[in-house]
Amino acid sequence: MRKKIVAGNWKMNLTLAEGEQLVNDILAAGINLPEGQAVVIAPPFPYVQKVKQLTRNYPGIFVAAQNCASEKSGAYTGEVSAAMLASVGIDYVILGHSERREYFNETNAQLAKKIDQVLANGLKPIFCCGEPLEVRQAETQNAYVAKQLEESLYHLDAEALKNIVIAYEPIWAIGTGLTASAQQAQDMHAFIRAQIAAKYGREAALGLSILYGGSAKPSNAAELFASPDVDGGLIGGASLVAADFTAIIKSL
Repeated sequence: MRKKIVAGNWKMNLTLAEGEQLVNDILAAGINLPEGQAVVIAPPFPYVQKVKQLTRNYPGIFVAAQNCASEKSGAYTGEVSAAMLASVGIDYVILGHSERREYFNETNAQLAKKIDQVLANGLKPIFCCGEPLEVRQAETQNAYVAKQLEESLYHLDAEALKNIVIAYEPIWAIGTGLTASAQQAQDMHAFIRAQIAAKYGREAALGLSILYGGSAKPSNAAELFASPDVDGGLIGGASLVAADFTAIIKSL
């Protein structure tokens, strides 16, 4: 049975004190995660050790970094390597988020290198993919996402793929006022799973967790998560409000 996951991406928000309060409020909600469900919290780099410390006694709650370097080590001022993240006990790394692709021009080839670094250090990548508005309007989103998968993941073998989580981000539905329907999310998730099945086989595809990353919130999370190929969510703004985030978790 594939894992159901809700991941909260804080992006560049909150002071350390605010972040600590948020985590404590989430923990105080008393969420009991059944087997096969997980919560992942992705704070900014300076806070990862603190969040790891706060959640250490809570099974099923894990900590992610929002990014990592594509290189192992060296003269890359300001970068953070996967080995560094592993050394402080981080569990997951978000890679290829739409903002990283758009604002920092990350390419599929760069992300393939980051995937390799993360896996080599025993961490789990949350690999983001998804199409912008013009691609959706042109109805070429399937080909667009298929290329992202092929160029960043298909160099992996089936064993390595078991450690990958995919997050589908309909970029056109994030902060634009447009909304992806549960059916649109399901359609793309099913397409992604079919692509993985064609490359790696049905068993590998059925074991893959695919999260929805398009402005999920308490009011629509249950409907989204009820879709057969939607295995949880990568949550942005709603993860900064404890009540909203815990409501989304409970929607699993």
